[in-house]
Amino acid sequence: MAKRPVSEAGGGSSRRNLKPLARLWPYALQHRGHVAAALFFLALASATTLSLPLAVRRVVDHGFNSPDTRFVDTYFGMLAILAVVLALASAGRYYFVITIGERVVAALRRDVFAHVLTLSPAFYDRNLSGEIVSRLTADTTQIKSAVGATASLALRNTILFFGAAVMMVVTSPGLSAIVLGAIPLIVLPLVAFGRTVRKRSRAAQDVLAAASAYAGEAIASVRTVQAFTAEAQARGRFDSAVDDAFEAARRSVSARAGLTAFAIFLVTVSIIAVLWVGAQQVIAGTMTAGTLGQFLLYAVFAASSLGQLSEVWGDLTAAAGATERLSELLEERADIASPALPAALPVRALGVVRFENVAFHYPAAPDRPTLRGLDFTVQPGETVALVGASGAGKSTVFALLERFYDPSGGRILVDGIDIRSADVATLRNRLALVPQDVSMFAGTLRSNIAFGRPEATDAEIEAAAEAALVMPFVRPMPKGLETLVGERGITLSGGQRQRVAIARAILRDAPILLLDEATSALDAESEGLVQEALDKLMRGRTTLVIAHRLATILKADRILVMDGGRIVEEGTHASLIERGGAYARLARLQFGAAEAALRGAAE
Repeated sequence: MAKRPVSEAGGGSSRRNLKPLARLWPYALQHRGHVAAALFFLALASATTLSLPLAVRRVVDHGFNSPDTRFVDTYFGMLAILAVVLALASAGRYYFVITIGERVVAALRRDVFAHVLTLSPAFYDRNLSGEIVSRLTADTTQIKSAVGATASLALRNTILFFGAAVMMVVTSPGLSAIVLGAIPLIVLPLVAFGRTVRKRSRAAQDVLAAASAYAGEAIASVRTVQAFTAEAQARGRFDSAVDDAFEAARRSVSARAGLTAFAIFLVTVSIIAVLWVGAQQVIAGTMTAGTLGQFLLYAVFAASSLGQLSEVWGDLTAAAGATERLSELLEERADIASPALPAALPVRALGVVRFENVAFHYPAAPDRPTLRGLDFTVQPGETVALVGASGAGKSTVFALLERFYDPSGGRILVDGIDIRSADVATLRNRLALVPQDVSMFAGTLRSNIAFGRPEATDAEIEAAAEAALVMPFVRPMPKGLETLVGERGITLSGGQRQRVAIARAILRDAPILLLDEATSALDAESEGLVQEALDKLMRGRTTLVIAHRLATILKADRILVMDGGRIVEEGTHASLIERGGAYARLARLQFGAAEAALRGAAE
């Protein structure tokens, strides 16, 4: 059964729904020193705040009864000192808590990015890359806010609330019963509404991620959008996505606003009730004015702390939704993984490739087989070309050999070892791929050539660039190989990008070479020169070629003709032409007069 996209998963786990933020605790524990410092300053700031009402009571009850102002002066001097301590403690609390938040989010981003890089292509077949990027950016920003400033406020107000509650009981148990009796009426709705807030926050984040994913696609393909004058269509679709995100966010904010209003109303009503009862006791002489002032200040501290907790609760629940979304990524498991005890490939690579009765269908299309009973062997140093109409399964052969997917039947062996039992990284280190659609990265030409071998020396990189005919178009550039290529190599032509890909494969120096239309984007003159470089690269290496160009097919030791996921013909160019079967028909369709001329020359 196929897995659901991560955007649709994770909603049914009560454990994650209740405590998604617990996932962040191990990250915080990596910085125990900062945590200890934050807790120290937090406790100091709270203790200092809670000591202020005691001083107020002493001043009211004793300072105003004597004409001597020294008592009042002393207490106000102490209050000034407490103000300095409170300021320093608050600064320390803020610094250490915010620093912890930054470090936690930085580590979380690194872990999530490192993990998604290990996920199999099947994961990306069913998930939008733009949404994954949104989780790495928008969701981690939401968490950073919560773990930093919001967590700092939440911890401060929690300690102040419980400290003030204890001091209220010590000051006047009777009045405390009025205030504390209202707490369940506040906390229970807070928890109940909090679930709704978290659910709506999660929905808002999902909708925003979908909008971000579409924006990424449109921006990445802006030339196509403009070429088809589809700006209005793209703008309309994005506007609709943004409106949906706004509406989802509005519903989340409405829930949080109602929660905050409810909490503040109950808190304020309880304080008014306390004031009225306390005033009656002062008039009756059963309580001093200073005691009432002290109690009132503690009640205000408790009320304001609880009110602020109701506000930050929304931020925490939004962060919980973001953490849940990131947790889903971290909990994704790659369909392709190395076994616990991998079989060792031969130290001296031979380059033997064997497909034994291989069947395969893509996970997204289980009812459409791509390969059916594929069976062939490529000997060391042999060049084998795969030809056939689009959809015949040629590129799938490469994908299976790279172990991007595992076959649904049969097995694939490299140097006699089933690749499913080998270490994935070791296997892929023995392969060098030159794809038809070249992937370039924003950076320099040098870094793109060295992408598969970052430890390569400058001399090795330049030699590979020379062999792949990269240097002829690089030399006129003022910065040479240090020239920036732009996003996805946009500043280079298709042929130039393909030469960089060939240089990348030359530098990798792998025993098995995979060429997927490696010269398709080159003009006739460049193709001849690059083909010469490829001939040198292929010498002594096992090479699998997907190509329709005559130059590549003519030089192949064998040609495998594929149709419907099977090999329907096998032989050399001349023998297949002589047979007059599927290959001969493909040759006439693709090469026309050129093929006829070549056949005449061969005869």
